[in-house]
Amino acid sequence: MELYDIIFYLFAAITIVSAVIVVNARNIVHAAFSLLLTFFGVSGIYVLLGADFLAVVQIMVYVGGILILLLFGVMLTNKITDVEIRSGSFQVLPAIIGLAAFAAILFGVMTSTNWKSQSFVIPNTTSFELGKLLISEYVLVFELLGILLLIALIGAASIARRDKE
Repeated sequence: MELYDIIFYLFAAITIVSAVIVVNARNIVHAAFSLLLTFFGVSGIYVLLGADFLAVVQIMVYVGGILILLLFGVMLTNKITDVEIRSGSFQVLPAIIGLAAFAAILFGVMTSTNWKSQSFVIPNTTSFELGKLLISEYVLVFELLGILLLIALIGAASIARRDKE
């Protein structure tokens, strides 16, 4: 087992464990912070696959945008941090039967498939070529999207400020 494999399994374990915590957490703030680890684990897997631009977008959009928005929404809303999320254990038997059936199908597919094993080279980064395209060929679209996002930000700030008056 190489270092690359160990790092991949580490990111996969972080992603799976934190996703399980997101689903089973009783406090919504704890679930949100576990979701943060899930997003970081997924972005780490993207980096290992050579999709560094996708990893950066994953961090910027999901961690920087959506998760922070979720945390601000939770923290700015009064008394929602004390709300217990209802996670009863009803319908356990159908869930176990469905999980066993899915695991059996997955195991059958994994064992019956003729997997090809090849050595591979770690792919080069993609961010340089994407950055070059954004600055040269798609500069007008890139600038227009930046202006559109700025207008949306100003509009959102204006709407949020209007409610306080």
